[in-house]
Amino acid sequence: MGIPAVVTRRDVARLAGTSEAVVSYVLNNGPRNVAPQTKERVLRAIDELGYRPNAVARSLRTSRTHTIGLVVPDNANPFFAELAREIEDVAFQHGLTLLLGNAMDDDEREAAYVRTLIDRQVDGLILIPAHGARTWRAVLAASGLPCIVLDRELDEVPASHLLIDNESGAHQATTHLLAHGRRRIGCVAGPKDIHPTVDRVAGWVRALTEVGLDPADMPLAHGPFGRRQGYLSGRDLLSRENRPHALFVTSDEQAIGVMRAAAELGLAVPGDVAICSFDGIAASSFTVPALTTMRQPFEQLGRQSVELLLRQITDQSAGERVTLPAQLVRRGSCGCPDPVGGLDEEDVPGAS
Repeated sequence: MGIPAVVTRRDVARLAGTSEAVVSYVLNNGPRNVAPQTKERVLRAIDELGYRPNAVARSLRTSRTHTIGLVVPDNANPFFAELAREIEDVAFQHGLTLLLGNAMDDDEREAAYVRTLIDRQVDGLILIPAHGARTWRAVLAASGLPCIVLDRELDEVPASHLLIDNESGAHQATTHLLAHGRRRIGCVAGPKDIHPTVDRVAGWVRALTEVGLDPADMPLAHGPFGRRQGYLSGRDLLSRENRPHALFVTSDEQAIGVMRAAAELGLAVPGDVAICSFDGIAASSFTVPALTTMRQPFEQLGRQSVELLLRQITDQSAGERVTLPAQLVRRGSCGCPDPVGGLDEEDVPGAS
């Protein structure tokens, strides 16, 4: 038989020798089971005819678009880029299309993306808010759109939160520097008004206080999570007469900038200044020496953010709060042995 110009579900059913309802069950994976041989005939017919379901029509029937939105502060930052990749991969496994909005740390742009994704009727939204005014909060709350807030705290809208234990991770990082015999430990921190910074600085303060050191006597610099600001803060702190002998840096991107500043000032890492940072991005393996860092569980963050969102879409409930730990990865920048190629044993092909 000839292939119709516009292939319909009826054409698939006719070629497979079954009903349109059975074709629907195969396409939608339910609600009724289909015998394996019948399912195989339907799939062969779909392939032979080149049938493509009408996604718009299906969305109208089911009130689902099978798309989700993700808004990040800046996808040029490797942390957000690597996290977005994990989220997209898990969404794809669940048959979802991911729409990405890059706020570029601009409140108006962030608000525009939130409103656009609501207007496009995405099934849910994963949001990593920037640190601006958040003018979109009322719009998002009024929409009732299922939402997961990732890596930040946001109490103004009904949402579930997926967080990292930043305070504990920073405490562990600073304690590790103390274990290397460093006592003058400064901090290169992120923007003052976001929870990851607040919590990581709190962890640094707690670790120093526990050993009888006064955090007020230690140098502290705030700035954006980026290499340029890390470089500028590093130049400032490491140029002082009473410079720190170690630095806890609140992101790997900043730490890369700090290492550049140390090199320009003729300071050896870790001999003159030991460094421990936070995030565990891929680039942290390839500095010289490689960065000791608190690694965030990217794969777990990606999987749980999508699964939390799907649960919220299904149950129409919000308010879950999940906090995951960061893991200390010991490398050369703090004074630990530097792994060959900067890679941890678990990352080396063939390693047991």
